[in-house]
Amino acid sequence: MTAFDDTSRAATDTATGIDTATDTKAGRWAVADRCGEDDVFPAEAADPHCLRPGEGTRLLRGAPWKRFAVLGDSLAEGLGDPLPGYRTAPWADRVAAALAGTVPELAYLNLGERGLTASQVRRRQADRAAAFAPDLVTVVCGGNDLLLPGFSPEALDRELDLLFSRFAGPDTTVFCYALANVAAAVPQLRGGPLEDGVALLNSVTRAAARRHGVLVVEMYDHPAVADRDLFSADLVHGSARGHAVFAAAAIRTLAAALPRASSSSASTHL
Repeated sequence: MTAFDDTSRAATDTATGIDTATDTKAGRWAVADRCGEDDVFPAEAADPHCLRPGEGTRLLRGAPWKRFAVLGDSLAEGLGDPLPGYRTAPWADRVAAALAGTVPELAYLNLGERGLTASQVRRRQADRAAAFAPDLVTVVCGGNDLLLPGFSPEALDRELDLLFSRFAGPDTTVFCYALANVAAAVPQLRGGPLEDGVALLNSVTRAAARRHGVLVVEMYDHPAVADRDLFSADLVHGSARGHAVFAAAAIRTLAAALPRASSSSASTHL
């Protein structure tokens, strides 16, 4: 698979001043956010499920968050296939870029690592993320648990409880994803174990999120989920279009929570 691999990611980081493994200012992301001009990425600019150039920053105007941490597996890391007409940028980088447009002092830490289960995410990343002292956190994991023999929804629920409780609080906003239903785009998968498994994974994630006041970015039945080009060739990760759509959904979810987030109270989370 041709992916947003380590080489392309490193080049992106150098160009924008972002280091996803350290505490790094993201103030120059305004330059990256301007990389969405119609003449450069025409398909993305015309896509009704993506954001227009600068729209993410406008939606997040007034956001209180200054330290954004990402924990999780390859979905958090940002793997995916390029797609002509779309900017090759992972969803989390896109969210950080939009936020940095309104919060120039933003610091951004992405700990996402491919292949990790929820337990491994907690053991390897939670302490590092906590040391970063984030006020905006996203946790994206569970997909690898689902793919292992003997998947236990109860075990995943316990791990998500531990992860969410570590970060959710009056001064920190946490969000996660209900994963897209890839079977909607691939008829051969409909009604099969993958579709059922993703639905179960999402139900566990939503339940844990409710208990801890964590925002959920709903992708399972997103209007674009039946489009095959939303996904990479492996049918696991998003394509460049998928990442643009995932980022747009996250930004809109965060923007909808802004009045409560700005109040710095426990009621900030949906």
